[in-house]
Amino acid sequence: MKLPETDDSAPETDTINATPVEHALRLAEAMIFASERPVPTERLQAFLPPGLRAEAVLTLLRARYAGRGVELSEVGGGYAFRTAPDLAPVLTKVVEAPRRLPRAAMEALAIVAYHQPVTRTEIEEIRGASLAQSTLEAMLEQGLIAPRGRKEVPGRPVLWGTTPKFLDQFGLRALTDLPRREELLAGESSPGTSAPV
Repeated sequence: MKLPETDDSAPETDTINATPVEHALRLAEAMIFASERPVPTERLQAFLPPGLRAEAVLTLLRARYAGRGVELSEVGGGYAFRTAPDLAPVLTKVVEAPRRLPRAAMEALAIVAYHQPVTRTEIEEIRGASLAQSTLEAMLEQGLIAPRGRKEVPGRPVLWGTTPKFLDQFGLRALTDLPRREELLAGESSPGTSAPV
């Protein structure tokens, strides 16, 4: 009995063509997994073989992880693995949440995000209250703000701005993803409450 002939050349060709792409996918996966910060597209591109675009590799990698326990997300000016949104509520009972910032720090952080670069005095003026050194240190310690030079006025106070970690922690790709002021004000007046006349 004669076995049917098989075309061995096709699988070899597919394997040869798939190898650089598979290697690029594995490399991107490893870089993103190992990095403590989101990996920018440009950084990944520097490690890819000529002819492969980082954007295409990331699109394939995102498709590969779609529907799994972790998904590839674009945050903080780069790409990082994040828990699938439907599993996040379950994990909050298991995983220790990062230390929360006090209300004063969240207010100051919002001011920095929307008005940066901004001095401590400007933060206090906008907020209408003084900013404790411990509050500033808490934001610095968590890596959410960083110095952005000095203002060219007497005393040359430090200018503060947000960091890529800020974007990462709040799930933002860029500062342009922050809600607009109008959206925030609209959210404050919920449909069930009557506005003062």
